[in-house]
Amino acid sequence: MSNIVKAAIVQTAWTGDKDSMIELHEKYLAEAAEAGAQAMCFQELFYGPYFCQVQDDQYYSYAEAVPDGPTTKRFQELAERHGMVLVLPMYEEEQPGILYNTAAVIDADGTYLGKYRKTHIPQVKGFWEKFYFRPGNLGFPVFETAVGRVGVYICYDRHFPEGWRALGLHGAQIVFNPSATSRGLSSYLWQLEQTASAAANMYYVGAINRVGVEPLGDNDFYGSSYFANPRGQIVDGAASDQDEELVIRDLDLDAIDEVRAQWAFYRDRRPDMYGPLTEA
Repeated sequence: MSNIVKAAIVQTAWTGDKDSMIELHEKYLAEAAEAGAQAMCFQELFYGPYFCQVQDDQYYSYAEAVPDGPTTKRFQELAERHGMVLVLPMYEEEQPGILYNTAAVIDADGTYLGKYRKTHIPQVKGFWEKFYFRPGNLGFPVFETAVGRVGVYICYDRHFPEGWRALGLHGAQIVFNPSATSRGLSSYLWQLEQTASAAANMYYVGAINRVGVEPLGDNDFYGSSYFANPRGQIVDGAASDQDEELVIRDLDLDAIDEVRAQWAFYRDRRPDMYGPLTEA
């Protein structure tokens, strides 16, 4: 019996306003559904610009409640209509002044399953995220969905192996990593870290980046979104480094068990030796 999941990711450029960004992603969602996709993830802070290039409190207005805000509710309806699992990276307001970089996970019947909050928050030139977000406090949840066990790690998180491992230990089969990352800063790491994390943890990774240069700064977002398989290989090539693109790939979940039986990294772990890692 086939255990293939047709999964989609999409990289887009900033359109100029929130409403048109949401409409653009609705269009790509419908296109993915028409192609038979069963699960889809958008880019980091998908309905806005990457406003962390500046420090300006006017951008707090992009935050909304998750799951009770309008965007989550809207895409719950769309998930049910299309029968697709959705991962929605958004700016979350838990309460006034308490804001997170968050991804909501919605099942294929429109049920809200929960959320992940970005754990590691950068504060460097062009990525002033501590001005906007508190560090995540929900751990590394894995969600039981219609397509399997799905986890989320967000952008800067990818530089930290601990969360990747935690998601694997929690049973993740597909981990989405929505990002907004700049050509001059980390492009040489893009195909290194996430493929290595897929191999080290023997699951699929969906790596999503936006494209273009936005009015708020000179960060050149280089797209190149892709899926990596449990052996760390890119599945059927990466997306353009310049243009908007919808990426749809077939992910064979049976390959996870095959690779784990062959490589046995989980069997040979030595957690009894790792205590000092949490004390340093």
